[in-house]
Amino acid sequence: MKLTKFAGNPILSPTETNDWESLVTSNPGVTYDNGVFYMLYRAAGNDEKHVIRLGLATSRDGYHFERVSDKPAFGPSLDGPDGGCVEDPRIVKYDDEFYVTYAYRPYAPGQYWKFAHDEVLTPSCGTDAPMAVRKNLGNTGLAVTKDFRTFRRLGRLTSPVLDDRDVILFPEKVNGQFVMLHRPKEFVGEKYGVKYPSIWLKYSDDLLDWEDKESHLLLTGIEGSWEEKIGGSTPPLRTDKGWLVLYHGVEHGGLGYYRVGALLLDLENPLHVLARTPQPILEPEADYELSGFYNGCIFPVGNVVVDGTLFVYYGSADRYVGVATCALDELVGYLMSEECRVV
Repeated sequence: MKLTKFAGNPILSPTETNDWESLVTSNPGVTYDNGVFYMLYRAAGNDEKHVIRLGLATSRDGYHFERVSDKPAFGPSLDGPDGGCVEDPRIVKYDDEFYVTYAYRPYAPGQYWKFAHDEVLTPSCGTDAPMAVRKNLGNTGLAVTKDFRTFRRLGRLTSPVLDDRDVILFPEKVNGQFVMLHRPKEFVGEKYGVKYPSIWLKYSDDLLDWEDKESHLLLTGIEGSWEEKIGGSTPPLRTDKGWLVLYHGVEHGGLGYYRVGALLLDLENPLHVLARTPQPILEPEADYELSGFYNGCIFPVGNVVVDGTLFVYYGSADRYVGVATCALDELVGYLMSEECRVV
């Protein structure tokens, strides 16, 4: 089972017209509302600090997007904890408002592809400065909007002493509670029962009240496979067979490619994994996926279903945006097969 990549990929590329998106347009969060696809995409220019912002593009058919403005839709705050970069937006809708989880840093990361793996710029500060500042940690915030033109920052969702990203909200409550996926990088070792970063799940009665809530291990990687280190990718989609969740997997050695798998979770108990694809359903193959600032990286951030078709939007090589599709019923049917069932 493989998703079909659009022949016109990449559907969004950097443009010299705007300095702030002249180097990178990637990792797009997408939602569909009243006949319009709204895309918030990660964008950066060729500046040494590598400040990352979010741009906005829209489409009627899900394939051909047009930029809404020559200015960013959402950017780092002037003096807040997310003053360095905002990136990797995941979008869900509650009532008539769109809630966006986004990764951020207090300082811009720098041109990270020139550094060692997982290294970013850090500020000059004292040893007593908060860890998030000293290490320029990746964290996750929540913003809300009704029109994708104006946003209100609601605050931090994750612990200030953890590198905790890939934070994704379920699009509706489960048994009266909000549900969140997250991937704290430090949750590894004997204490946590996992060797590599994994996907964890939390419940809460309030969209901002997560820090003291228990984290439950949902999914861990498989040693020696394409998915040793894993993280959630796109907001869960409700189907009649369960919650459909896409996730990314990374091999620890080898090429270090980012590939995509799919899960089916129980509707009433999302900690119960019903099915898991044994092989990736999306992986880097084309030039725009193999060559960029992270070669061989496919990173989905948005997915929507329109007229029975699943659209999956992904960043490729940390530089471009691509889309791949399939019939939703086909993927769910495959997950229900014996090949994918989790016993």
